[in-house]
Amino acid sequence: MFPTDRMRRRRSNEMIRNMLTETRLHPNDLMLPLFFDESLDSIKYTDSMPGVPTYPLSKAAEVSERLYSAGINAVMLFGIPRRKDAEGSGAFAKNGVVQSAIRKIESTSDLLVAADLCMCEYTDHGHCGIVCEHGVDNDLTLIKYRKIAESLADAGAHMIAPSGMMDGQIMNIREALDDSGHKEVPIMAYSAKFCSGFYGPFRDIAHSAPSAYGRETYQMNPANGREAMTEMRRDIEEGADIIMVKPAMPYLDVIKQAKNELCIPIAAYQVSGEYAMIKAAAANGWLDERRTMMESLISIKRAGADILITYFAEEVLKELKK
Repeated sequence: MFPTDRMRRRRSNEMIRNMLTETRLHPNDLMLPLFFDESLDSIKYTDSMPGVPTYPLSKAAEVSERLYSAGINAVMLFGIPRRKDAEGSGAFAKNGVVQSAIRKIESTSDLLVAADLCMCEYTDHGHCGIVCEHGVDNDLTLIKYRKIAESLADAGAHMIAPSGMMDGQIMNIREALDDSGHKEVPIMAYSAKFCSGFYGPFRDIAHSAPSAYGRETYQMNPANGREAMTEMRRDIEEGADIIMVKPAMPYLDVIKQAKNELCIPIAAYQVSGEYAMIKAAAANGWLDERRTMMESLISIKRAGADILITYFAEEVLKELKK
């Protein structure tokens, strides 16, 4: 006890502080989201997501080679099709935007390619499934999810990441992958995906804001931590290999509880709104961008995340190399 035990002695110089650091970021922790738009001829930037490009398909090979050479080991792919329809048919097209991007990426690099499985980027109504008279029809949507999973795996995706929050989606996708000869392809489930206000900039990029009503009937109530644990346990029972909490920083308590109670790898998605807030505050001189970026990601890893899905991945790598 004080004055014998002086905690500040352990912080007295940089070498001691570095030696006693409990939580560290590593390049293997990081997964970078990538956007490809089938209708683009050149790279596009979106105001609400500064520094985050949307690529034309023609750039897929070049981008993957550059990222891999820079030290990025894993990416998560999202696609914006040239045309959208009520069935989200572009999501399972053999030559769809993500399927084509996967083939181009794998021809030039050894990046681990995870493919987001959802329909909101592909439907003209912006919802994550088949819309009927009373909202999104869960079981009709599962039929589409099976087709999407098979299509993405056939294209060469190393990991499938279902994000629609339909009941039974993991069981159905696991069956579809196994039946189509893709037993080795793991599922990273968006198990605790909350109905959050932090998704706005993503929807700007993907043109995927829902029409008519919101997504409260399938995404989780932000107030419900116990329900999140039930969702994660259920996905594990259905065959998930990795579970995810999304967003990340507003739900550190959920990540921590999952780490303590569930023996399975945990991913956390630092979503577009989390990224955009830091960027906007830094642009106004209110925050130190580098320090805040690193602190935010360390907090997510300290809570228990094994995989950090973040738009800051390239910038973090530069810091780690320093």
